[in-house]
Amino acid sequence: MSEAMQDCIREMDRDGVSQREISRRLHVGRNTVRRYLSVSDLSPRPRRDAPYKSPTMEPWAATVDSWLEADLSAPPKQRHTTNRIYERLVELGFRGSRSTVGHYVRHWRKEHGEGRPQMLELAWPADWAQADFGHATATLGGEPCDLLVLVVTFPHSNARFCRAALANRSECLCDALQAIFGHVGGVAPVVVLDNATEGGRRVGDVVTESRLFTQFRLHMGFEARYCNPHAGHEKGSVENAVGFLRRNAMVPPPDVADIHALNAMLLSRCDALLEKAHYRRKPATVGELFEEDRRALLKLPRAEFRAFIWKQRTADKLGRVKADGVFYTVGPYWSGWRLNVGLGAFSVEVEDLKGRHLATLPRCFAADGRTVCDPTNLLGAVSRRPRSWELSQLRAACPEPVRTGVDRLGMPQRRHVLKDVSVVAASVGFKEAVGAAAILFEQGRVPDLASMDVLARRLPGSTGHQAGPDLAVYDRLAGR
Repeated sequence: MSEAMQDCIREMDRDGVSQREISRRLHVGRNTVRRYLSVSDLSPRPRRDAPYKSPTMEPWAATVDSWLEADLSAPPKQRHTTNRIYERLVELGFRGSRSTVGHYVRHWRKEHGEGRPQMLELAWPADWAQADFGHATATLGGEPCDLLVLVVTFPHSNARFCRAALANRSECLCDALQAIFGHVGGVAPVVVLDNATEGGRRVGDVVTESRLFTQFRLHMGFEARYCNPHAGHEKGSVENAVGFLRRNAMVPPPDVADIHALNAMLLSRCDALLEKAHYRRKPATVGELFEEDRRALLKLPRAEFRAFIWKQRTADKLGRVKADGVFYTVGPYWSGWRLNVGLGAFSVEVEDLKGRHLATLPRCFAADGRTVCDPTNLLGAVSRRPRSWELSQLRAACPEPVRTGVDRLGMPQRRHVLKDVSVVAASVGFKEAVGAAAILFEQGRVPDLASMDVLARRLPGSTGHQAGPDLAVYDRLAGR
């Protein structure tokens, strides 16, 4: 009955109207009038569910309750489903329906909270950070790639930063953490990790860190703390941030030239998110609160940490070294040499045992026996053996004008041209060197060292133009 009707009943009762007359005037039963007039306490009360009753389940309630109570201490993936409970009851002679069992089980779990653990909301200090990897996709150089993204959060301010990596390896973790710390201008004194970030493994109270990560941690000066395995709630800030940044910084999936361009874009988008208001401490922004985090950060070390895992390998007869199931071509000259191979997050460095740098190659994590080759490393060998040009990998890596142009040259001239290309590629880059050679071949000229060097430094995207003088004055003179 509505409160307005109850008010009418009580008001007429106070005016001395009999219950029979109240019932006649308001068209309600006398028992209803008597019941509402007899209520002395009208305080609001919480809603209470009526006890669940099912005559079909009553004989089996104790059995089902014992199974569900035992589930509270069993592993989550080995607990009874409604289907399994129904099947076991049928084996014992149960004649009811599956839905009847489902209603009973849902009601029981609702009352008992499914044995969920109790949690406390934590107050994170301003000098703590959390880190975790998440999966994402992007298009790099026109090809779709599955990437791992390291997300670092500062729970005190809810500031979030991320950096893409090619794999979940300790060298990738160190490289990404160093880049993010360098971006924010300091090192978090405490970083909370889990077993999936390849920093270390925790079994019980024993933590075993990877050697590279221990060296990195000592170099940067922070302390690492590890969550219990499969306990994502212990670092809930970064768990939420992984999905948040994937939705807000990588939708639609980025289409960029390479992973370095992607990382620059991601950090700029993370900086833009600092302008948003904090979800609890409004109207303060995340960036304003992050200044408290910045003041608690450690200073960056003077020297940059080179996150490479070094291994010694012997080059095969093709001048390749094998590391983690991938062949990296150094050059035929180094066949049979014992070399140091450094595996980094994005590149592989090869040195001889005296420390001389021999090659830098892109890192491959496929581990399927493929060969990674930088054509620059083949220039010297092919120039010494010009007859190998037709079937070499170097020829396939050159543009069509260079291929046809070198094919027409005699052996002495071919050797000379390839040697000049090698010199220019060492100072400017292989792409710029062969690009300059292609332009000269198209002009009907045989490339020479001076022409290629000047032309290569003036090509768009060349990194070597700063090493020489400003040649724009010659353009102005020619125009006059």
